[in-house]
Amino acid sequence: MQKEKRVLAFDFGASSGRAIIGHFDGENIRLEEIHRFSNDPVKVGNTLYWDVLRLFHEIKQGLVKAKLAGGFDSVGIDTWGVDFGLVDEFGCLVENPVHYRDLRTAGLFEETFKTIPKEELYGRTGIQFMELNTLFQLVALKKYRPHILERADKLLFMPDLFAYLLTGNMQTEYSIATTSQMVDIKTKDWAYDLLDKLGLPKDILTPIVPSGTPNGELSDEICEELGLEKAKVISVCGHDTQSAITAVPSDEKSFAFLSSGTWSLFGTELPEPIVNETSLQINITNEGGYGGMTGLLKNIIGLWLIQESRRQWKREGQDYSYADLERMALSEEPFKCFIDPDAPEFTPPGDIPERVREFCGKTGQYVPQTVGEVMRCIYESLAMKYRLTFEKIKECTGRDYPAIHVIGGGTKDTLLCQMTADSCNVPVKAGPIEATVLGNIAVQLMSSGDIPDIAAAREIVSRSEALRTYEPKDADAWTAAYDRFKAIAE
Repeated sequence: MQKEKRVLAFDFGASSGRAIIGHFDGENIRLEEIHRFSNDPVKVGNTLYWDVLRLFHEIKQGLVKAKLAGGFDSVGIDTWGVDFGLVDEFGCLVENPVHYRDLRTAGLFEETFKTIPKEELYGRTGIQFMELNTLFQLVALKKYRPHILERADKLLFMPDLFAYLLTGNMQTEYSIATTSQMVDIKTKDWAYDLLDKLGLPKDILTPIVPSGTPNGELSDEICEELGLEKAKVISVCGHDTQSAITAVPSDEKSFAFLSSGTWSLFGTELPEPIVNETSLQINITNEGGYGGMTGLLKNIIGLWLIQESRRQWKREGQDYSYADLERMALSEEPFKCFIDPDAPEFTPPGDIPERVREFCGKTGQYVPQTVGEVMRCIYESLAMKYRLTFEKIKECTGRDYPAIHVIGGGTKDTLLCQMTADSCNVPVKAGPIEATVLGNIAVQLMSSGDIPDIAAAREIVSRSEALRTYEPKDADAWTAAYDRFKAIAE
């Protein structure tokens, strides 16, 4: 029997992080969570920052707990996309990384498109236009805080930054690089000429490496401080979405997935990107994945709407559980009103329920009054947005998909899974919940040669995890309401 391999995955989401040991016996992966912590952005003045030093402290706590739990052979880190830290010539952080929900990029689309036309920028990068993309964050720095950019010697995306703090080595992993809208879709290297046109420094970028490339070992200082043995740090798919896609338990070469969490990422995996007039019009993204594959997908605001609504009601003195909110939503009449989840007013933190009411009012719809009505509106709007996106994915690829694989934390939301099946009128195969962590672990095991390839990794994930299928119901009722949704969301 094969000696058990133990690898340590750090998975950072927008609101929390975990350290999980993956135990691999040659047949199955068993997960052991050893550390969990909150990820709380901090607003200082008018700027929203990530508390990066606290997060690095939590990584250290996870390393110590992993040692006490029996040790580990390697470490991999995945995080959200687009955000970065700047490091000066002495190797020190210039400032805390700024949060993608910070408003510094507001209004910079048109200014950027005056220099690089929208069609040219999309044709070169294949990335969905979102003001939070790294490119626009750098444009904002140059415009409003050029002194910060001038002090920067290197730019490191969040997973690469944490790896640098552990090893002292600097490199940029492919999947996280592509979230920036600064990578040439054909060469898979930085689009240096685009940065030149915008007057942005290009020497701050580090070499792009394929997913699964080693990034050195834990430094002598880290090992001495924490009492650790040396262990490799692997540049797994640093973008959590691509880690999750790596773990989709499908044996099909072409499949549809919905990575459901704070954000919803709906798409498919392809060997080559799709960049044409249709994909530009749809504003769909081509993100890099493991083995140089492309994740053709749309970013959709997801459970953020429910999470932030719950926080707002808590601020008002009503501490509802997610089960409470689901129950109240189910008790209300269906299809009374809809929002476009991706309308810009729903991105910043704050009073989402009031913004839902305002959106419904200004679009001439019924204005939800009760907590249940607001929740019903959010749930149904998300499911309808998934249908709209599903149709666009099929239009782009010219393919049909017999089911949707829902992966990630959103698989625990049984109401949203069922509504997704109902709205899209195909079965939903839900699981694994820990897709991102499993993808992180799988890439480490592929890097070490313990798993031969991604097909074998997906077979192992399918064998290791319990999956649940939701069959579509009430398809006619959802279809009848869909045109009303499209009228306010297209």
